Amino acid sequence: MNISDLIAIASEALTLNKLRSFLATLGIIIGIASVIALLSLGEGSKQAIKLEVNSLGANLLTIIPGGTLQLPGSSTSLTLSDAKAIQNDSSIRRFVSNVSPEFSQDTNVASSRTYIGTTVLGVMPDYQFVHMVGMQQGAFLTQSDEKQLGKVAVIGPQVASSLFANANPIGQTVHINDTPFTVIGVTQSKGGNIAQYQDNLVYIPLSVAEYEVFGIHYLNAISVSVKNAKVMTEAQNALGYFLLARHHIINLTFADFSIISQKDVLHVASQTSQTLTSLLGGIAGISLVVGGIGIMNIMLMAVIERTREIGLRKALGATESEIIFQFLSETVILTFLGGISGMVIGVLTTTAISFFLQTLLVISLSGIILSLGVSCFMGIVFGLYPAYKAAALSPIEALRYE
Repeated sequence: MNISDLIAIASEALTLNKLRSFLATLGIIIGIASVIALLSLGEGSKQAIKLEVNSLGANLLTIIPGGTLQLPGSSTSLTLSDAKAIQNDSSIRRFVSNVSPEFSQDTNVASSRTYIGTTVLGVMPDYQFVHMVGMQQGAFLTQSDEKQLGKVAVIGPQVASSLFANANPIGQTVHINDTPFTVIGVTQSKGGNIAQYQDNLVYIPLSVAEYEVFGIHYLNAISVSVKNAKVMTEAQNALGYFLLARHHIINLTFADFSIISQKDVLHVASQTSQTLTSLLGGIAGISLVVGGIGIMNIMLMAVIERTREIGLRKALGATESEIIFQFLSETVILTFLGGISGMVIGVLTTTAISFFLQTLLVISLSGIILSLGVSCFMGIVFGLYPAYKAAALSPIEALRYE
């Protein structure tokens, strides 16, 4: 008997009891669908994080006060003169496009109708280019606003909605620490989870923040846009050595600043997402094992029910290898069909979740191939014992079985 005949016999045996065959594959279907959906959503999450991090600024390096011996952001070691020195140094300018000195503080911002708690940033015009800030209405801060201590503000779309509802915010007045500011612009929405906080910011000239609103003479951060991704490491090293020399620090351990790159942020966020996806995928994979055990139980029942059939086939000359191949074929067909069904359900589920939650859809091709391969492999693994048990039956004893 050739292979095609054995496969035909196996298929016919499975169609005799369609409900039992379906129930046998249900665990595989659920497992494959879960694995594909979770891996695809995890991959989509990674891509969304990458897009959001990149939206914060192109090839961004962020210098913050506080080094290894201090809590990052806790000291006041960075000043406006540091930012200007970076901007004017020829060795740094080889790598750097724009430099943005920044000071931020949480405070209340009020309009004539209400007030909200938000973050106010004192920035210079280069902030717009470093952080890729688009304008929905009006214009961003200018050099003239900085030099003339202009009482003007640019607000994020969430701030505009909270303070002015549906009214046009341009030309309206907001109060920051009792100081009135005229709104001259509204930024475009960044959206997402990481970048969304930029929708809830208020920007004012750095000089006004320093001298009139907060009364400070230090910076929370200096953001630097590097000319291209290839020189990110060189730029980071050049900035580090430059500031160490400027702050008269010889031992790197005592550095009073830290430099964070986009790559660092992306790596941490992606690792977190990958760990969570792997964990959930592993949990979903357990259902594959449970489904495989269910199929093995069904096939063991089939061996018992078809004992006389097996005895008759062996009496007519069927070899043990043919019996093994027949039962393995049945198991592999079950798991393969379950895998195909699970793949379709997994893709449809991923698409539906992505649509309703407005998340990035990335179907994991590797997840699909892996899941189908695992399902067929499990068919062989969990089908071996029933197949060998069927092949080991004595023809005489099998024919006597009632």
